[in-house]
Amino acid sequence: MKNWLPQRLPYLRSTKHPARSLTLSPPAVLAIGFLILVLIGCLLLLLPAATHKPLTVLQALFTSTSAVTVTGLAVVDTGSQFTLFGQIVIALLIQAGGLGFMTFAVVAAISLGVKIGLSQQKIAQEALNQTSLAQVTQTAKAVLIYSVVIELIGIFLLTVIWWPEYGLSNALYRGFFYTISAFNNAGFALDSDSLTRYAGSVPVNLVITALFIIGGIGFSVLIDLKKRRSWHKLSTNTRVILLATLIINLLAFCLIWLLEARNPATLGNMPVKEQMLAAWFQAVTPRTAGFNTLDYGAMTDASNILTLLLMFIGGGSLSTASGIKLGTFVILIMATYTFLRRRDEVTIMQRTVPHTQVLKALALVFISMGFVFFSTFMLSITERAPLMDIAFEVVSALSTVGLSRGLTADLSSTGQLLIIMLMITGRLGPLTLAYFLATPKKKRIRYAETQIQIG
Repeated sequence: MKNWLPQRLPYLRSTKHPARSLTLSPPAVLAIGFLILVLIGCLLLLLPAATHKPLTVLQALFTSTSAVTVTGLAVVDTGSQFTLFGQIVIALLIQAGGLGFMTFAVVAAISLGVKIGLSQQKIAQEALNQTSLAQVTQTAKAVLIYSVVIELIGIFLLTVIWWPEYGLSNALYRGFFYTISAFNNAGFALDSDSLTRYAGSVPVNLVITALFIIGGIGFSVLIDLKKRRSWHKLSTNTRVILLATLIINLLAFCLIWLLEARNPATLGNMPVKEQMLAAWFQAVTPRTAGFNTLDYGAMTDASNILTLLLMFIGGGSLSTASGIKLGTFVILIMATYTFLRRRDEVTIMQRTVPHTQVLKALALVFISMGFVFFSTFMLSITERAPLMDIAFEVVSALSTVGLSRGLTADLSSTGQLLIIMLMITGRLGPLTLAYFLATPKKKRIRYAETQIQIG
């Protein structure tokens, strides 16, 4: 008995006083990291050196959130309100939020020779949207390298384009700011009218759209393209994203051109070349880019409804874009097609989509639609604005697009707080937020099947 007690004491002590260490889930760590980054940005933007006129705390918080979540909605004008220091702070917040703080953390740990533990790998896996822990380190490196190379090319091209108009130093700075904003799909602009003055500029339109399309298709697609360099060798995900991007962009281009061609407030009075450029820009920018060369408040209701759909879909996974993502949209289309054809398995390009992925896609869309409905309902109470303007603002914030029909600057304090929450939710992902609020637990019990009437 005496020999038994000492052996049991450690166990008794551990059960009586369990460890009080707090274990956070990967989505929780990501959420906390983004919130810390938002707060740091808010404090920096409140400094006297950041603005020409003092900001309120809510204005600084809104701007910082919009930058970190790469949304682009603004309650104050970026070009006139912020000093050079303030604009650089916004650009750095965009870069950190666009690439993800976890990417920088993983790369920094590798550079210092720090071994990444299993728990840290799981957090990075959640941030980089990877299914394999072994790919986390490789993906983090590739994201950083690709971003630096693409952004340097963008800065060079825009500097050359704007050199004759602004001079070398101003052109270089504008090239830097707009490249960061475009590649990260942020939509922040130094001019109050965004890019409307360049509606007829072929070089500006091509470079800006190329930057946010590349940033929006996803780094996993870029990595796969570099590795395999052959259409038939590409992964199914890469081929699906590329085809979906091409089809959606071309359809949107044709529809917007058709819908706005006779609208004198938008394309009606433009030459054919400028009509094509403007229609193309407005077709691809809702994929969370946030720039515009036309006034969305002057566009037809049909064009705005189409823009709402494009914003809701968003770009590719592991990209600087948000929305429900292209892969989710394609899976839902194929699941619907599978049901109508009375088939048992969802297949894409002769590959079967796991049942869990279909359920995840359904959950993501349902949660996103819930956020849209609830937020539209709340803003319709707090704001005096047309329903189209409110719905546009909500979808733009949740999908971190940054397009607006002019409501952002007129939002009440309650409205601004709601939009802030939507932007954070959209960047982290509604499904990630749901995981954070209620971590799923697998049930080992299987119940008898039943039939519920549908339709």
